[in-house]
Amino acid sequence: MSKSAHDENNTGYIHPEVANLKEQLDKGAVDRREFIRTVTFLGVSATAAYAMAGLDFVPEAEAAVKKGGKIRMAMVVQDMADPHTYSWVEKSNVARQMCEHLTITGPDNVTRPLLAESWKPSDDLKTWTFNIRKGVMFGNGEELTADDVVWNVERWLDPATGSSILGLLNTMVDTKDGKDKDGKAIKLKSMTPGAIKKIDKYTVEFNLKSPDLAMPEKLYHYPAMILHRSFADKGTDITKNPDLGTGPYTLAEFVLGEKAVLKRRKTKYWGDEPYLAEIHYFDTGADKSAAMAALASGQVDAIYDLPLDAIEVASAVPGVVVHEATTAQTGVIRMHINAKPFDDIRVRKAIQLASDNAQNLATAHRGRGQVAENHHVCACQPDYAKLPEVKRNVAEAKKLLKEAGHGGGLALTCNVGNTNGTWEQDSLVVLKQNLAEVGIDLTINVMPAAQYWEVWAKAPFSITVWTHRPLATMLLGLAYRAGVPWNETNYNSKEFDDLLTQAESTVDINARRKVMAKVEKRLQDDAIMVQPFFRSVMLAASDKVKDIKMHPTNYHQWNKVWMDS
Repeated sequence: MSKSAHDENNTGYIHPEVANLKEQLDKGAVDRREFIRTVTFLGVSATAAYAMAGLDFVPEAEAAVKKGGKIRMAMVVQDMADPHTYSWVEKSNVARQMCEHLTITGPDNVTRPLLAESWKPSDDLKTWTFNIRKGVMFGNGEELTADDVVWNVERWLDPATGSSILGLLNTMVDTKDGKDKDGKAIKLKSMTPGAIKKIDKYTVEFNLKSPDLAMPEKLYHYPAMILHRSFADKGTDITKNPDLGTGPYTLAEFVLGEKAVLKRRKTKYWGDEPYLAEIHYFDTGADKSAAMAALASGQVDAIYDLPLDAIEVASAVPGVVVHEATTAQTGVIRMHINAKPFDDIRVRKAIQLASDNAQNLATAHRGRGQVAENHHVCACQPDYAKLPEVKRNVAEAKKLLKEAGHGGGLALTCNVGNTNGTWEQDSLVVLKQNLAEVGIDLTINVMPAAQYWEVWAKAPFSITVWTHRPLATMLLGLAYRAGVPWNETNYNSKEFDDLLTQAESTVDINARRKVMAKVEKRLQDDAIMVQPFFRSVMLAASDKVKDIKMHPTNYHQWNKVWMDS
């Protein structure tokens, strides 16, 4: 990170809930991790939060390092024109070196100031005042101001942009009835008037319809990059205008499907100068064994998202280190709940009850991860609530299918693109075996990854990979709120939406967990998905790569990485 990752978030204001959270910490009612994360949302600096929790915050060591050099990473190189519409982390990993966010969430899942030097929430968490760091320069030589921030937020929340942030910042959005291009009735979302307001040159104010504790963390959602406000006028392509970000690097070369080369920018960077002079991303193709071969032969220094079947190989290569993180990354085998036969909840419940999620984790992902509970909230997320176990029940599944008129059997087809590895297809193979026991014949339709993403939200039944989010409320808002761009199940539940909004606005950790139990139960009872497990994720790197940290979302935060070569 640059120095900004550990700057104090001091505004002279202490939210009244901080004292209550400290009292709960002292009584053992909340743990230290939950306390630190929550009070930093409320404007307490990371250093102070660690101290309040009885921990010493140890900043990143400034040991002797070798400055200069380059890191070469094997990772898919995708079309990355418009950062605000990104739906893949890989795109953002390249752009993240050029463009930055108002906040930053580190590998420890604590959110700190970045382009914003501080923030202050109102007591009711409905008004958030962000102070923009002075002296931050875009690559084009112009200073970042509140006008840029306002322009970015308005663009994120413009439905014409097509950004997933519409679903995330739900408390800044109005929903109206409308029609799509085919005349079909849909819910249209757009920014609430006055939701973002310029106070002065370096201050903006977010005005929310309802309280939202996680506003600082949501501003690190990977499409929420801050661009110079001339971006739209220049063709909305960051690869052609790499000087419209504030980051320490600029894009020197870009060839779709081949490579992306970043070099330290020549104009002065506002933060600490990163150690690496260059960052090279090389696309080694769909066959991930090619990436492993490139690492073993020294052609690259690291592999993004090491595949399961390469772990033993990577571990056996001299000088290669495997880095692993427990995450909320997952594959969701989801159904269109308004498409036959999934419009019958008995069919959806039968599919859920037939699935052996523990077997799926053990077989499809080699046990590396955590068994999931069909509600897309992970035990590694602080807002997770433990529900009573719902056990696999073949007899009940058969009974439900018979009641739904499928006692003689049911044939289904499920799409898979293996976009993150063959474990996706392996997961469906396990499900196919499970479903056969209840009379469902599942055909697995394997598609090229690129073709899959063209239809990912349209197919009635498919498996989609979702990346980690620090809070479950963030993920659920993106995926399951009615009418949001990434709602691939067509789920539409006012009860769920209202409960999620309530969870987002509840500061008390234990009270929020009680609301989240209702959120999870609503999703589980509505049976919109089979979600077998959460994945551990891994990268492999040469031991010459120093101070690399595995981020649970696979975000590349390279400022303090250096090469010992």
